[in-house]
Amino acid sequence: MAQRYSSYGDRSDVTERVVSLNRVAKVEKGGRRFSFSALIVVGDLNGRVGAGLGKARDVPESIRKGVEIAKRNMISVPMVGTTIPHEVRFKWGAAKVLLKPAAPGTGVISGGAMRAVIELAGIKDILTKSLGTNNPINTVRATMRALQSMRTAQEVAELRGKEVEDIVGPRLAAAHRAAATRNGGQAAVSASSAPVGAPTPAETAAPGAERPARGPARTGQRSQAAAPPRAAGEPGAAGPPAGEAPAGPPAADPPAPQQEPS
Repeated sequence: MAQRYSSYGDRSDVTERVVSLNRVAKVEKGGRRFSFSALIVVGDLNGRVGAGLGKARDVPESIRKGVEIAKRNMISVPMVGTTIPHEVRFKWGAAKVLLKPAAPGTGVISGGAMRAVIELAGIKDILTKSLGTNNPINTVRATMRALQSMRTAQEVAELRGKEVEDIVGPRLAAAHRAAATRNGGQAAVSASSAPVGAPTPAETAAPGAERPARGPARTGQRSQAAAPPRAAGEPGAAGPPAGEAPAGPPAADPPAPQQEPS
């Protein structure tokens, strides 16, 4: 049976629970040498959970190792409200687990090692059943892989190129979108709700809107090369190069001043 256990070392925002604590005896020449293996499950009660198996010569050290391994191997669990998005069956070794979503208010219908993983993941309404072995290590690993293999309606809609309503129906589409928004997936919801091939917001911008120039030097070169030549009398026409005389008849010299007779 799972037991609550206070954390060793520094404090964190995760909750730790000892699922099983097993003593192992190794027979040597001088007698038997004992060691301990601790199966630890950690979670933040908000969609993240992890499990680890620590082994050491004493109990506190094995628990500390299990907590470190579990924190390194934490996964994110997709949720719709307080339950899981869909039913899942998974097999890991001799362990077989079944997880089904439940209506709000059902509670966690689970027991043994599966209950520790589900509660620390933050799931509040679910129906579960262990169909294989009762080994806690294999059961916990099968439950973790089953939770990791689940997909949300938005992810399935993106993969299939459809809308969320086509996957779960119009009644559940709003619940899936609200759950994705609470989990910080507003961008995924907007992308999945738009039909395939729809123009992006950048493409739907006003046609007269000016786009920022990438570089002043390169932009100026392109504009000069693409501009049509202008006539000589028009304003803004380019003058002759430096050191060259302008084309056309030369200008008349000014008349010399006349001297008055004395």
